[in-house]
Amino acid sequence: MVSVSRETAEETEQRLQGVLALAETVVLPGAWSFFESPRDQPPVLDDDVLAVVRDDDTWSVLRPAEDGDGTRERFGVFSFHFPEGVDNSGFVGWLAGALKERLGTGVLVVCGSNRDRGGVYDYWGVPEDLLDRAVNVVHALAV
Repeated sequence: MVSVSRETAEETEQRLQGVLALAETVVLPGAWSFFESPRDQPPVLDDDVLAVVRDDDTWSVLRPAEDGDGTRERFGVFSFHFPEGVDNSGFVGWLAGALKERLGTGVLVVCGSNRDRGGVYDYWGVPEDLLDRAVNVVHALAV
């Protein structure tokens, strides 16, 4: 649920720390990479596909990385499912900023919705070698 509110920076920080504490957090096993295909050749969806997005030219599929493929960036991935009715507005920017500040890394974020599980969920990717540190930051921020 997107919400509009007027908060101080401190109030926003406290609210989002509480949102993080309420979220179901899962660390996905293995490394993940993007695989591309031309727009006129849509990807085949299978159980390994985590996310699909396209631009004007290309489909991009996030799926398990292939061993020995040194040409693709590898990500560690974790997810959040937020409980129904929780105001998580601003969460992506807040956590992305915290991870950049503490680890120096940017992130990839793919959002979706599953109404049967409360609504919005996010998949977050960081460079594979920073996954454990990123998850530690997440746990430290949750109150």
